[in-house]
Amino acid sequence: MSPVGAIARKEIRSYFVSPIAYVVAAVFLLLTGLLSFLAAMTASNRSLQMLRGQGNLPELNLNDLVFRPVFYNMAVVLLLVVPILTMRLFAEEKKLKTMELLMTSPLTVTDIVVGKFLAAFMVFAGMLALTAVGPLALAPFAPFRWEPLLTAYLGVLLMGGLFLSAGILASSLTENQIIAVILSFGALLLFWLFGWAGQVFADSVLGKVLSHLSPLEHFEHLVKGLVATGDLVYFTAGIVFLLFLTHRVIESQRWR
Repeated sequence: MSPVGAIARKEIRSYFVSPIAYVVAAVFLLLTGLLSFLAAMTASNRSLQMLRGQGNLPELNLNDLVFRPVFYNMAVVLLLVVPILTMRLFAEEKKLKTMELLMTSPLTVTDIVVGKFLAAFMVFAGMLALTAVGPLALAPFAPFRWEPLLTAYLGVLLMGGLFLSAGILASSLTENQIIAVILSFGALLLFWLFGWAGQVFADSVLGKVLSHLSPLEHFEHLVKGLVATGDLVYFTAGIVFLLFLTHRVIESQRWR
């Protein structure tokens, strides 16, 4: 097994021998299920309005009425669950003094950082995969287009990867897991503030720059079923950049 694979396997095992993965998965699935239920109820009410002639509404499908709102709100749920998922990755190693063992092993810093990221990403991807039960259950009864749904899932995966890399960076800065959660949440909230500020200054160059820096604009394209190279590059570059910063932080701590 490769060094990266060994680290990833160790971290995945650590997730499931503690309550963290189960609690995070339960919260994520509970909130996602609640959002899906509310979106379905809204779609049902709008359909009834159309049947009764009480509203002049265009004909829409499940992609527009149910799935798209759920995916938009799922990004907000990530603000809550990702910091908890990443808080222990480096902070716990430092607190237990096992970081020194890792740093003196044949493993490189790149192996450690990438392995921990892959572990968190695979746990997150597993949680996200469980949400596909809903669309699969609806498919025989309410036809919808699979292409926009799959691109929306891709968007959540990429957004999750970006948030996880930010959370890992936060965890590398401290040995206190609570502080790691706060730093991670603050960093993720900053992504949101970029988007809001971009809307406030929408008519200026600054507004366009802030909107482009925010993941919300790129995420929105994917949720709408639009796959653009620029959006894929944005998320990939963001993940690589944040993992690079984590690498530099860990590398600098090695020589202290």
